[in-house]
Amino acid sequence: MSRGLFLGLFIFLFFLADLYIFGALKQLTKNWNLANQRILSFVYWSIPVICILIFFGAFFWFNDRLSFKARNFLASFIFIIYISKLFSGVILILGDVLRVGQWSFRSISNLFQGTSGISDSNLDPDLPKITRSEFITKTALAVGATHIGAMGYGIISGAHDYRIRRIPLKLANLPGQFHGLKLAQISDIHSGSFFNKTAVKGGVDMLLAEKPDIVFFTGDLVNNEAKELTEYFDIFKQIQAPLGVFSTLGNHDYGDYTQWSSEKDKQANLKTLMEGHKLMGWHLMMDEHKRLKVDGEEIGIVGIQNWGKGFHQYGDLKKALENTSDLPVKLLLSHDPSHWREQVLNKSEVDVSFAGHTHGMQYGVEIAGLKWSPVQWRYKEWAGLYQEGNQQLYVNRGYGYLGYPGRLGILPEISIFELQKG
Repeated sequence: MSRGLFLGLFIFLFFLADLYIFGALKQLTKNWNLANQRILSFVYWSIPVICILIFFGAFFWFNDRLSFKARNFLASFIFIIYISKLFSGVILILGDVLRVGQWSFRSISNLFQGTSGISDSNLDPDLPKITRSEFITKTALAVGATHIGAMGYGIISGAHDYRIRRIPLKLANLPGQFHGLKLAQISDIHSGSFFNKTAVKGGVDMLLAEKPDIVFFTGDLVNNEAKELTEYFDIFKQIQAPLGVFSTLGNHDYGDYTQWSSEKDKQANLKTLMEGHKLMGWHLMMDEHKRLKVDGEEIGIVGIQNWGKGFHQYGDLKKALENTSDLPVKLLLSHDPSHWREQVLNKSEVDVSFAGHTHGMQYGVEIAGLKWSPVQWRYKEWAGLYQEGNQQLYVNRGYGYLGYPGRLGILPEISIFELQKG
Protein backbone atom coordinates (compact mmCIF):
# COMPACT_ATOMS: atom_id res chain seq x y z
CA MET A 1 0.00 0.00 0.00
CA SER A 2 1.40 3.40 -1.02
CA ARG A 3 1.99 6.09 1.59
CA GLY A 4 -0.64 8.36 0.05
CA LEU A 5 -3.27 5.62 -0.03
CA PHE A 6 -2.52 4.70 3.58
CA LEU A 7 -2.93 8.31 4.71
CA GLY A 8 -6.15 8.64 2.73
CA LEU A 9 -7.60 5.50 4.33
CA PHE A 10 -6.45 6.69 7.76
CA ILE A 11 -8.19 10.05 7.36
CA PHE A 12 -11.34 8.39 6.00
CA LEU A 13 -11.61 6.10 9.04
CA PHE A 14 -11.18 9.08 11.34
CA PHE A 15 -13.89 10.91 9.39
CA LEU A 16 -16.28 7.97 9.90
CA ALA A 17 -15.57 8.07 13.64
CA ASP A 18 -16.26 11.81 13.71
CA LEU A 19 -19.46 11.31 11.75
CA TYR A 20 -20.65 8.56 14.11
CA ILE A 21 -20.06 10.66 17.24
CA PHE A 22 -21.57 13.74 15.60
CA GLY A 23 -24.77 11.77 15.01
CA ALA A 24 -24.97 11.06 18.73
CA LEU A 25 -24.35 14.72 19.52
CA LYS A 26 -27.10 15.78 17.11
CA GLN A 27 -29.50 13.43 18.88
CA LEU A 28 -28.98 15.25 22.18
CA THR A 29 -29.35 18.70 20.62
CA LYS A 30 -32.33 18.04 18.35
CA ASN A 31 -34.47 20.46 20.36
CA TRP A 32 -31.98 23.33 20.05
CA ASN A 33 -32.88 26.19 17.76
CA LEU A 34 -31.39 26.21 14.27
CA ALA A 35 -28.81 28.91 14.99
CA ASN A 36 -27.32 27.04 17.95
CA GLN A 37 -27.28 23.78 16.00
CA ARG A 38 -25.28 25.51 13.24
CA ILE A 39 -22.80 26.88 15.79
CA LEU A 40 -22.42 23.41 17.28
CA SER A 41 -21.81 21.90 13.83
CA PHE A 42 -19.19 24.54 13.02
CA VAL A 43 -17.33 24.07 16.29
CA TYR A 44 -17.47 20.27 16.12
CA TRP A 45 -16.18 19.97 12.55
CA SER A 46 -13.54 22.63 13.09
CA ILE A 47 -11.68 20.27 15.40
CA PRO A 48 -11.03 17.44 12.88
CA VAL A 49 -10.12 20.05 10.24
CA ILE A 50 -7.60 21.57 12.66
CA CYS A 51 -6.26 18.10 13.43
CA ILE A 52 -5.71 17.38 9.73
CA LEU A 53 -3.95 20.73 9.24
CA ILE A 54 -1.76 20.08 12.28
CA PHE A 55 -0.88 16.61 11.04
CA PHE A 56 0.19 17.70 7.57
CA GLY A 57 1.81 20.89 8.84
CA ALA A 58 3.87 19.21 11.55
CA PHE A 59 4.96 16.12 9.62
CA PHE A 60 5.04 17.26 5.98
CA TRP A 61 4.85 20.99 5.22
CA PHE A 62 6.90 22.37 8.13
CA ASN A 63 8.60 19.22 9.36
CA ASP A 64 12.12 20.66 9.00
CA ARG A 65 11.21 23.91 10.75
CA LEU A 66 9.67 22.45 13.87
CA SER A 67 11.56 21.04 16.84
CA PHE A 68 10.96 17.53 18.12
CA LYS A 69 9.15 18.96 21.15
CA ALA A 70 6.84 21.06 18.98
CA ARG A 71 5.93 18.12 16.75
CA ASN A 72 5.45 15.93 19.78
CA PHE A 73 3.01 18.36 21.41
CA LEU A 74 1.04 18.77 18.20
CA ALA A 75 0.88 15.01 17.68
CA SER A 76 -0.24 14.60 21.29
CA PHE A 77 -3.10 17.05 20.71
CA ILE A 78 -4.41 14.84 17.91
CA PHE A 79 -3.82 11.68 19.93
CA ILE A 80 -5.71 12.98 22.97
CA ILE A 81 -8.70 14.08 20.87
CA TYR A 82 -9.05 10.80 19.01
CA ILE A 83 -8.23 8.35 21.80
CA SER A 84 -10.98 10.10 23.77
CA LYS A 85 -13.34 9.80 20.81
CA LEU A 86 -12.46 6.11 20.67
CA PHE A 87 -13.73 5.65 24.22
CA SER A 88 -16.94 7.48 23.33
CA GLY A 89 -17.31 5.44 20.17
CA VAL A 90 -16.93 2.12 21.96
CA ILE A 91 -19.70 3.02 24.41
CA LEU A 92 -21.96 4.16 21.56
CA ILE A 93 -21.34 0.94 19.64
CA LEU A 94 -22.16 -1.14 22.70
CA GLY A 95 -25.35 0.88 23.12
CA ASP A 96 -26.31 0.33 19.49
CA VAL A 97 -25.64 -3.40 19.77
CA LEU A 98 -27.84 -3.49 22.86
CA ARG A 99 -30.65 -1.62 21.12
CA VAL A 100 -30.45 -3.88 18.06
CA GLY A 101 -30.62 -6.87 20.39
CA GLN A 102 -33.67 -5.44 22.18
CA TRP A 103 -35.38 -4.64 18.87
CA SER A 104 -34.66 -8.16 17.59
CA PHE A 105 -35.97 -9.75 20.78
CA ARG A 106 -39.19 -7.71 20.66
CA SER A 107 -39.66 -8.45 16.97
CA ILE A 108 -39.28 -12.17 17.51
CA SER A 109 -41.59 -12.04 20.52
CA ASN A 110 -44.23 -10.20 18.49
CA LEU A 111 -43.88 -12.68 15.67
CA PHE A 112 -44.39 -15.76 17.83
CA GLN A 113 -46.66 -14.38 20.54
CA GLY A 114 -48.65 -11.84 18.62
CA THR A 115 -48.06 -9.14 21.23
CA SER A 116 -47.72 -5.47 20.56
CA GLY A 117 -44.43 -5.09 22.38
CA ILE A 118 -43.43 -4.20 25.89
CA SER A 119 -45.93 -1.99 27.65
CA ASP A 120 -44.91 1.12 29.59
CA SER A 121 -48.18 1.18 31.54
CA ASN A 122 -46.63 0.00 34.79
CA LEU A 123 -43.69 2.43 34.72
CA ASP A 124 -43.48 5.06 37.47
CA PRO A 125 -44.78 8.28 35.84
CA ASP A 126 -42.54 10.35 38.13
CA LEU A 127 -39.34 8.89 36.64
CA PRO A 128 -37.52 11.20 34.16
CA LYS A 129 -38.45 10.51 30.55
CA ILE A 130 -35.02 9.42 29.31
CA THR A 131 -34.64 6.48 26.97
CA ARG A 132 -31.81 4.05 27.33
CA SER A 133 -30.22 5.26 24.12
CA GLU A 134 -30.12 8.83 25.43
CA PHE A 135 -28.50 7.63 28.64
CA ILE A 136 -25.82 5.74 26.71
CA THR A 137 -25.24 8.71 24.42
CA LYS A 138 -24.79 11.10 27.30
CA THR A 139 -22.53 8.64 29.07
CA ALA A 140 -20.39 8.17 25.96
CA LEU A 141 -19.94 11.90 25.38
CA ALA A 142 -19.26 12.52 29.07
CA VAL A 143 -16.59 9.80 29.14
CA GLY A 144 -14.88 11.25 26.07
CA ALA A 145 -14.92 14.80 27.45
CA THR A 146 -13.69 13.64 30.85
CA HIS A 147 -10.84 11.72 29.25
CA ILE A 148 -9.73 14.80 27.31
CA GLY A 149 -9.64 16.74 30.56
CA ALA A 150 -7.77 13.97 32.37
CA MET A 151 -5.12 13.70 29.64
CA GLY A 152 -4.66 17.46 29.74
CA TYR A 153 -4.22 17.28 33.50
CA GLY A 154 -1.65 14.53 32.98
CA ILE A 155 0.45 16.99 30.97
CA ILE A 156 0.08 19.92 33.36
CA SER A 157 0.51 17.99 36.60
CA GLY A 158 1.42 14.34 36.03
CA ALA A 159 4.48 14.77 33.82
CA HIS A 160 6.69 15.90 36.72
CA ASP A 161 4.79 14.59 39.72
CA TYR A 162 7.79 12.60 40.93
CA ARG A 163 7.06 9.90 43.48
CA ILE A 164 9.59 8.24 45.75
CA ARG A 165 8.95 4.53 46.15
CA ARG A 166 10.74 2.77 49.01
CA ILE A 167 11.47 -0.91 48.56
CA PRO A 168 13.20 -3.24 51.05
CA LEU A 169 15.37 -5.63 49.06
CA LYS A 170 16.10 -8.88 50.90
CA LEU A 171 19.13 -10.89 49.76
CA ALA A 172 20.03 -14.14 51.46
CA ASN A 173 23.75 -13.98 50.59
CA LEU A 174 24.23 -10.25 51.20
CA PRO A 175 27.53 -9.60 53.04
CA GLY A 176 26.98 -7.97 56.41
CA GLN A 177 28.80 -4.76 55.48
CA PHE A 178 26.17 -4.07 52.80
CA HIS A 179 23.17 -4.51 55.11
CA GLY A 180 21.27 -1.21 55.20
CA LEU A 181 22.93 0.19 52.09
CA LYS A 182 20.66 2.67 50.33
CA LEU A 183 20.42 2.28 46.56
CA ALA A 184 18.54 4.69 44.29
CA GLN A 185 17.32 3.94 40.78
CA ILE A 186 16.01 6.19 38.05
CA SER A 187 15.36 5.23 34.46
CA ASP A 188 14.16 6.54 31.09
CA ILE A 189 15.06 10.21 31.45
CA HIS A 190 14.36 11.00 27.76
CA SER A 191 15.88 14.46 28.13
CA GLY A 192 14.74 15.55 24.66
CA SER A 193 11.09 15.44 25.78
CA PHE A 194 11.28 17.77 28.79
CA PHE A 195 9.57 21.16 28.76
CA ASN A 196 9.88 22.22 32.43
CA LYS A 197 13.50 22.58 33.52
CA THR A 198 12.59 23.72 37.03
CA ALA A 199 10.44 20.64 37.63
CA VAL A 200 13.14 18.31 36.29
CA LYS A 201 15.64 19.82 38.71
CA GLY A 202 13.10 19.42 41.51
CA GLY A 203 13.03 15.67 40.89
CA VAL A 204 16.82 15.48 41.04
CA ASP A 205 16.76 17.42 44.31
CA MET A 206 14.28 14.86 45.70
CA LEU A 207 16.66 12.05 44.79
CA LEU A 208 19.69 13.78 46.34
CA ALA A 209 17.74 14.54 49.53
CA GLU A 210 17.51 10.75 50.06
CA LYS A 211 21.33 10.64 50.34
CA PRO A 212 21.72 7.28 48.54
CA ASP A 213 24.97 5.33 48.90
CA ILE A 214 24.82 4.27 45.26
CA VAL A 215 22.69 5.21 42.22
CA PHE A 216 21.63 3.14 39.20
CA PHE A 217 20.42 4.65 35.93
CA THR A 218 18.90 2.02 33.65
CA GLY A 219 18.91 3.58 30.20
CA ASP A 220 17.28 5.95 27.70
CA LEU A 221 19.05 9.16 28.58
CA VAL A 222 17.82 10.68 25.28
CA ASN A 223 15.15 10.04 22.67
CA ASN A 224 17.41 9.93 19.62
CA GLU A 225 20.38 12.31 19.67
CA ALA A 226 23.13 13.04 22.17
CA LYS A 227 22.60 16.80 21.82
CA GLU A 228 19.27 16.45 23.66
CA LEU A 229 21.27 16.09 26.87
CA THR A 230 22.97 19.50 26.52
CA GLU A 231 20.22 21.59 28.13
CA TYR A 232 19.90 19.22 31.11
CA PHE A 233 23.52 18.16 31.50
CA ASP A 234 24.19 20.47 34.47
CA ILE A 235 21.11 19.13 36.25
CA PHE A 236 21.81 15.42 35.88
CA LYS A 237 25.53 15.69 36.58
CA GLN A 238 24.51 16.66 40.11
CA ILE A 239 23.46 13.04 40.67
CA GLN A 240 26.39 11.62 42.59
CA ALA A 241 26.76 9.07 45.40
CA PRO A 242 29.59 7.94 47.71
CA LEU A 243 29.84 4.49 46.08
CA GLY A 244 29.22 5.80 42.58
CA VAL A 245 26.58 6.20 39.89
CA PHE A 246 26.31 3.27 37.49
CA SER A 247 24.44 3.54 34.20
CA THR A 248 23.59 1.58 31.10
CA LEU A 249 22.15 2.22 27.64
CA GLY A 250 18.52 1.87 26.57
CA ASN A 251 17.06 1.21 23.15
CA HIS A 252 16.64 4.93 22.38
CA ASP A 253 20.25 5.80 23.15
CA TYR A 254 21.61 4.15 20.01
CA GLY A 255 19.87 6.51 17.59
CA ASP A 256 17.97 3.69 15.92
CA TYR A 257 14.76 5.71 15.56
CA THR A 258 15.95 8.64 13.48
CA GLN A 259 17.50 9.17 10.07
CA TRP A 260 21.28 9.63 9.83
CA SER A 261 23.22 10.80 6.82
CA SER A 262 25.64 7.91 7.36
CA GLU A 263 26.44 5.07 9.74
CA LYS A 264 29.53 7.02 10.73
CA ASP A 265 27.35 9.90 11.99
CA LYS A 266 25.19 7.48 13.93
CA GLN A 267 28.18 5.94 15.66
CA ALA A 268 29.63 9.38 16.37
CA ASN A 269 26.36 10.31 18.07
CA LEU A 270 26.54 7.21 20.28
CA LYS A 271 30.16 7.98 21.16
CA THR A 272 29.18 11.52 22.17
CA LEU A 273 26.38 10.20 24.37
CA MET A 274 28.72 7.72 26.04
CA GLU A 275 31.14 10.57 26.68
CA GLY A 276 28.26 12.46 28.28
CA HIS A 277 27.88 9.68 30.88
CA LYS A 278 31.60 9.93 31.62
CA LEU A 279 31.57 13.72 31.94
CA MET A 280 28.68 13.49 34.42
CA GLY A 281 30.78 11.12 36.50
CA TRP A 282 28.55 8.12 35.76
CA HIS A 283 30.12 4.69 35.21
CA LEU A 284 28.57 3.48 31.95
CA MET A 285 28.41 -0.31 31.97
CA MET A 286 29.02 -1.82 28.53
CA ASP A 287 28.68 -5.58 29.01
CA GLU A 288 30.94 -5.54 32.04
CA HIS A 289 30.97 -5.72 35.81
CA LYS A 290 32.47 -3.81 38.71
CA ARG A 291 33.39 -5.14 42.12
CA LEU A 292 31.92 -2.97 44.82
CA LYS A 293 34.00 -3.26 47.99
CA VAL A 294 33.02 -2.12 51.50
CA ASP A 295 35.30 -2.96 54.45
CA GLY A 296 36.82 -5.92 52.68
CA GLU A 297 33.57 -7.48 51.47
CA GLU A 298 32.39 -7.39 47.84
CA ILE A 299 29.29 -7.60 45.69
CA GLY A 300 29.06 -7.33 41.92
CA ILE A 301 27.51 -4.55 39.85
CA VAL A 302 26.80 -5.89 36.36
CA GLY A 303 25.62 -3.83 33.41
CA ILE A 304 24.81 -4.72 29.82
CA GLN A 305 23.87 -2.82 26.72
CA ASN A 306 20.23 -2.91 25.70
CA TRP A 307 18.76 -6.35 25.14
CA GLY A 308 15.04 -6.51 24.55
CA LYS A 309 12.64 -8.99 23.04
CA GLY A 310 11.48 -7.43 19.78
CA PHE A 311 14.26 -4.80 19.83
CA HIS A 312 17.91 -4.70 18.85
CA GLN A 313 19.80 -7.01 21.16
CA TYR A 314 23.16 -5.37 21.76
CA GLY A 315 23.85 -6.70 25.26
CA ASP A 316 26.10 -9.66 26.10
CA LEU A 317 25.26 -10.98 29.57
CA LYS A 318 27.70 -13.87 29.34
CA LYS A 319 30.57 -11.48 28.75
CA ALA A 320 29.46 -9.20 31.58
CA LEU A 321 29.36 -12.09 34.06
CA GLU A 322 32.82 -13.45 33.29
CA ASN A 323 34.94 -13.95 36.44
CA THR A 324 32.09 -13.17 38.85
CA SER A 325 31.43 -16.67 40.21
CA ASP A 326 33.08 -15.82 43.55
CA LEU A 327 30.79 -12.83 44.21
CA PRO A 328 28.00 -13.62 46.72
CA VAL A 329 25.55 -11.10 45.23
CA LYS A 330 25.21 -9.75 41.71
CA LEU A 331 23.04 -6.74 40.82
CA LEU A 332 22.27 -6.32 37.11
CA LEU A 333 21.44 -3.16 35.19
CA SER A 334 19.50 -4.16 32.06
CA HIS A 335 17.16 -1.67 30.46
CA ASP A 336 14.42 -3.91 29.08
CA PRO A 337 12.51 -6.12 31.57
CA SER A 338 11.87 -8.78 28.93
CA HIS A 339 15.58 -9.62 29.22
CA TRP A 340 15.01 -10.97 32.75
CA ARG A 341 12.72 -13.80 31.67
CA GLU A 342 14.62 -14.52 28.46
CA GLN A 343 18.21 -14.70 29.73
CA VAL A 344 18.43 -14.05 33.47
CA LEU A 345 15.75 -16.02 35.30
CA ASN A 346 16.95 -19.59 36.06
CA LYS A 347 19.78 -19.11 33.53
CA SER A 348 22.26 -17.02 35.50
CA GLU A 349 23.39 -16.28 39.03
CA VAL A 350 22.07 -12.72 38.99
CA ASP A 351 20.26 -11.97 42.24
CA VAL A 352 18.43 -8.76 41.28
CA SER A 353 17.85 -7.13 37.90
CA PHE A 354 17.00 -3.44 37.61
CA ALA A 355 15.10 -2.35 34.50
CA GLY A 356 12.90 0.41 33.09
CA HIS A 357 11.77 0.82 29.48
CA THR A 358 8.00 0.37 29.84
CA HIS A 359 7.21 3.73 31.53
CA GLY A 360 4.09 1.92 32.73
CA MET A 361 2.91 3.32 29.38
CA GLN A 362 2.54 6.63 31.33
CA TYR A 363 -1.11 5.66 31.52
CA GLY A 364 -3.01 3.43 33.89
CA VAL A 365 -4.34 2.97 37.39
CA GLU A 366 -2.51 2.45 40.68
CA ILE A 367 -4.97 2.81 43.53
CA ALA A 368 -5.23 0.84 46.78
CA GLY A 369 -3.39 -2.22 45.52
CA LEU A 370 -4.97 -2.13 42.04
CA LYS A 371 -2.31 -1.86 39.34
CA TRP A 372 -3.27 -1.83 35.68
CA SER A 373 -1.95 -0.42 32.43
CA PRO A 374 -2.38 -1.43 28.78
CA VAL A 375 1.38 -2.05 28.70
CA GLN A 376 0.82 -5.29 30.63
CA TRP A 377 -0.57 -6.80 27.43
CA ARG A 378 2.98 -6.47 26.04
CA TYR A 379 5.13 -6.99 29.13
CA LYS A 380 4.50 -9.54 31.86
CA GLU A 381 6.77 -7.55 34.20
CA TRP A 382 6.10 -3.87 33.69
CA ALA A 383 6.23 -1.96 37.01
CA GLY A 384 7.41 -2.72 40.52
CA LEU A 385 9.07 -5.73 42.16
CA TYR A 386 8.82 -9.29 40.84
CA GLN A 387 10.32 -12.47 42.29
CA GLU A 388 10.63 -16.08 41.24
CA GLY A 389 12.67 -18.35 43.44
CA ASN A 390 15.69 -16.45 44.72
CA GLN A 391 15.83 -14.06 41.76
CA GLN A 392 14.20 -10.65 41.70
CA LEU A 393 13.43 -7.96 39.13
CA TYR A 394 12.49 -4.36 39.72
CA VAL A 395 10.94 -2.35 36.87
CA ASN A 396 11.16 1.39 37.42
CA ARG A 397 8.25 3.42 36.00
CA GLY A 398 10.61 5.98 34.50
CA TYR A 399 11.69 9.53 35.26
CA GLY A 400 10.71 11.14 31.97
CA TYR A 401 8.22 10.55 29.19
CA LEU A 402 8.07 9.88 25.48
CA GLY A 403 5.29 10.55 22.98
CA TYR A 404 2.45 11.74 25.20
CA PRO A 405 4.14 14.57 27.18
CA GLY A 406 2.48 13.68 30.44
CA ARG A 407 1.49 10.89 32.80
CA LEU A 408 -1.96 9.79 33.85
CA GLY A 409 -2.15 7.37 36.77
CA ILE A 410 1.37 5.98 36.32
CA LEU A 411 3.57 8.72 37.76
CA PRO A 412 7.33 9.29 37.34
CA GLU A 413 9.39 7.33 39.83
CA ILE A 414 12.48 7.59 41.99
CA SER A 415 13.12 4.16 43.51
CA ILE A 416 14.89 3.92 46.87
CA PHE A 417 16.02 0.44 47.93
CA GLU A 418 17.39 -0.65 51.26
CA LEU A 419 19.53 -3.77 50.93
CA GLN A 420 18.78 -6.22 53.72
CA LYS A 421 20.29 -9.55 54.62
CA GLY A 422 17.58 -12.12 54.89
